[in-house]
Amino acid sequence: MMTQAITVSKLNTYIKQIFDSEQLLHNIPVVGEVFGVSLSRNVIYFSLKDEEATLPCVCFYPNYINKIVEGAKIVATGTPNFYIKGGRLNFNVVQVENVGQGRLYEEFMKLKQKLFDEGLFDESHKKPIPKDIKRIGVITSKEGAVIQDIKNVTWRRNPSVDIVLYNTKVQGNGAENEIAHAIEIMGNYPNIDVIIVARGGGSLEDLWAYNTEIVARATYNCPKPIISAVGHETDFTIIDFVSDLRAPTPSAGAELLTYNLNEKKYETRELFNKFYKSSKIYLNSQINLLYSQSYFISNNFEKAIISNQSVIEKGKTNLINNFDYYLNQKYYELGIQENTLNKINPVEMLNRGYAKVEQEGSIINSANQLDLNKNMNIVFKDGVIVASPIKKEITNEIK
Repeated sequence: MMTQAITVSKLNTYIKQIFDSEQLLHNIPVVGEVFGVSLSRNVIYFSLKDEEATLPCVCFYPNYINKIVEGAKIVATGTPNFYIKGGRLNFNVVQVENVGQGRLYEEFMKLKQKLFDEGLFDESHKKPIPKDIKRIGVITSKEGAVIQDIKNVTWRRNPSVDIVLYNTKVQGNGAENEIAHAIEIMGNYPNIDVIIVARGGGSLEDLWAYNTEIVARATYNCPKPIISAVGHETDFTIIDFVSDLRAPTPSAGAELLTYNLNEKKYETRELFNKFYKSSKIYLNSQINLLYSQSYFISNNFEKAIISNQSVIEKGKTNLINNFDYYLNQKYYELGIQENTLNKINPVEMLNRGYAKVEQEGSIINSANQLDLNKNMNIVFKDGVIVASPIKKEITNEIK
């Protein structure tokens, strides 16, 4: 005889009633390691695990977010709650106490300190990201949403950029070896400008391949710049500290490496328009200045000429007056010299009745010079008389 079937909602209601009625299940402290933490509308979603099982949890007290962290070992006090609509069991947490770190988190911190001491995180080893990127190497799974996000973001911003994918596992056994090998191959691949190592978010266990020493050293030794884009913004892995640049998400990594071609075109047009407007304003200002200077020159040129003409005329008059004065002065000085010369001119002496006595070509200016035995010449202004001295008489009186 067949048992009558019941609806799903009725069965889920029975299950919920069993959990709610069992007082031993209320306010139970459960110890475990935290993984898969997310925060949505002030509600904390996470899971607790041990070596053999996991328990999905929800906490409506956002003030516990500092205690519910990846890898932390906690005691969560709460009550199992079966949701009828989803047919899902959650452990509703009302109190959280830290009791230490989980095994993976302790390994993470130990390796982080070791690599830090060796200098793998030093800024001096960081390689600069190229400005003009033409080809990006991506190390991730070909089947995940990550590669599609990177392609969509990159080609939306700049379709001319090439993307070369190296398909690897992103979690699970052997993932770290594949990732390290991919980094080595990509580092020597021709024409690769930069490498993105990427995967989506997950728990500390899910991201563990990126917290391994082999991946860290492959990243450090890579000759090309590497961007780590592992997990969500709140997820930190060892590769984040070793890489040359960390992106909060794979999509953000693609944005960091590409410029928006449309924005560049718009910026170029804006620069051209600004240059055109500035050039036009400058040329107009120079033309106006030229017109202003031309008007000033034409308006003042005639005044300058008239002003200079008056100066020239004045200078001409002064020159003439000074020259006349100079000539008159010289005429006066010449007249004085002429009068002086006339006074001592022998001809003028003859004109006044004096005569000149010569004997044998020599001028006789003393009676004692006469030779009574020779003729003498008496020179007048109008002629010469030859005479013979008949007596030599010398007196001291001159009349």
